[in-house]
Amino acid sequence: MAALAIGTMTCVVSSGADLSAEARAKAEALAKSGQGGRGFGGGRRAPLVERDRVPYDGRFMFARLRYGGTGGNGFRRDPPWSHDYPRSDWHFMRIVEEITLTRSHRDESNVFALDDPELLNFPVAYMSEPGYWSMTDDEAEGLRGYFLKGGFVIFDDFRGRDWDNLEVQMRRVLPDHRFVQLDATSPVFHSFFEIKSLDFKAYYDSDPVFYGLFEDNDPAKRLLAIANYNNDLGEYWEFSDTGYVPVDLSNEAYKFGVNYLVYAMTH
Repeated sequence: MAALAIGTMTCVVSSGADLSAEARAKAEALAKSGQGGRGFGGGRRAPLVERDRVPYDGRFMFARLRYGGTGGNGFRRDPPWSHDYPRSDWHFMRIVEEITLTRSHRDESNVFALDDPELLNFPVAYMSEPGYWSMTDDEAEGLRGYFLKGGFVIFDDFRGRDWDNLEVQMRRVLPDHRFVQLDATSPVFHSFFEIKSLDFKAYYDSDPVFYGLFEDNDPAKRLLAIANYNNDLGEYWEFSDTGYVPVDLSNEAYKFGVNYLVYAMTH
């Protein structure tokens, strides 16, 4: 067992090399149910069941973006936008509520189409697997309006040639904007936790790179979106209570996510 402090909260989590009986039982149950995902092997996930929409009440809600398009890992039946849903959403919001003063929905999250006017009530949105993202003209216009009204988007869980599709789709949304690579001096990495290095050693083959999209293409202005390329924060969040993901990686993933949220809410 390993005890690590994240902010003001101490988390006791099993490492992959030293699973407690409870953690091992959880991992085995996930594998048998087909919900274990990458690394557990075995079965396929059960078909996606999208949760009922939770009405806006002023509290922070994890907002996940739904889009058209197909693809992703062969063992999944669910669409790429839903990868790691809803466990990653809920786990992340529990961490946010524990270590910040943000009033949030701990065990609920909402899913929005890109042109859903209700999305404008939620200042931070998350998109999984943008390498498979496609959209209608109305959805492109809706997402453009979200950015222009102050919205912030986290693009996560993509790698390799997926980048090409993200750029193509974003040019439909904001034709004049371009992603730029971020370094550790960017304010988003210092908005809550002091993240001094971006040497995030993921368990994928390629090293993660962080890209930002800025208002008026000016790095001195507001960050509109961040892209976690060659990375998958959502998976670290999803399995952070099972022992499947190394504890140091899941803790780092939470730090990045919390910083994104705090930056978006303060800029």
